[in-house]
Parts: sequence; structure tokens; C-alpha cells
Amino acid sequence: MSRIGKNPIDIPAGVEVSVGASEIQVKGPKGSLTTPVHETVEYKVEDGKVYITRTNDSRNARGQHGLRRTLLANCVEGVSKGYTKGLEVIGVGYKVSVQGKKVVLNVGYSHPVEFDLPAGIDAKAEGIKLTIEGIDKQLVGEVAAQIRRVRPPEPYKGKGIKYAEEVIRRKAGKSGSK
Repeated sequence: MSRIGKNPIDIPAGVEVSVGASEIQVKGPKGSLTTPVHETVEYKVEDGKVYITRTNDSRNARGQHGLRRTLLANCVEGVSKGYTKGLEVIGVGYKVSVQGKKVVLNVGYSHPVEFDLPAGIDAKAEGIKLTIEGIDKQLVGEVAAQIRRVRPPEPYKGKGIKYAEEVIRRKAGKSGSK
């Protein structure tokens, strides 16, 4: 039995979960999300909880059991609380600003790099910190990874765009071996 899959998902107040034939619709105060269903997994909504069981014991069903529970739990948490991902821009003269639905990065190139935010994603910039917010966990993480890819942190001085919780392993440089 999947240890993750057998845990029921609590539905907070203000969140509505409806199970359809091909997808599950989750509506909450921050918006609505959908997640696809799988034929080897059954969903039951009872007294404020969603119970997920698998129809058979095949390898595919066992793999989908925990995955589908986690995807649905991410949707429920997203529409009730939302997700945030923090980035830091480190370097002399490096700046970040948000202009409408664009993130403008000045990170050592000859031109500012403009990054268009997809629908459902918001950004806030305070000094060197950039915060990405949204209800879809996968999309928030993907946007943060794409912004980080503009100038990944380098190991000698630590310059670049890094996650707020990321620790950069530093290298000694040319004169470090003496």
C-alpha cells in the first residue's frame, strides 16, 4: 500500500472538489485548478476529505496511487494558500524589477533581459529579492527555474540568480592552492 496514497486529503473551508470523468476540478478563494484522473485510481469525497484508492494491485496502479494523491493535494493547497518561490539576484550592479507582467533583469549583460510572466503568475521585487507567486505549484517552480537560467550562480564569487534557500558551493580560484 502506498504510504502517501492512503492518507486522505483534508478539504479546507471555502474549497470545493468535484470529481469528473476525465479530471478533478478544485475551486477555492484564490482560483480554480484541474488535475487529470487515472483509470486505476478511484476518488471519493466524504465529510470534508478526499479518499483515494486504487482499483487493482498492478505496478502501474501502485505508481499512480501516490502520484495522483500528491497532485490533488497540491491543487487543494494551491487554491487555498497558494505557492511562492524566492529568488535572489547577487552581484555588483545586478538589479531586478517588475513592470506589469514582465520581470526586467539587469544581470551583467549588455542589455536588460525581459522575462514575460505566464497567466496565473505574479512577481514582486524588493531590492535584490524576487518573489514568484501563483496557485499552480509546477508552474511557479518552472517560472522560477527559467528566471534562474538567465544567469545561474557561479562558484567563484557567487554572482548570479539563485533560489533564496539555495547555498552556493564556493571554489577557491587560481590563488587558492598556494
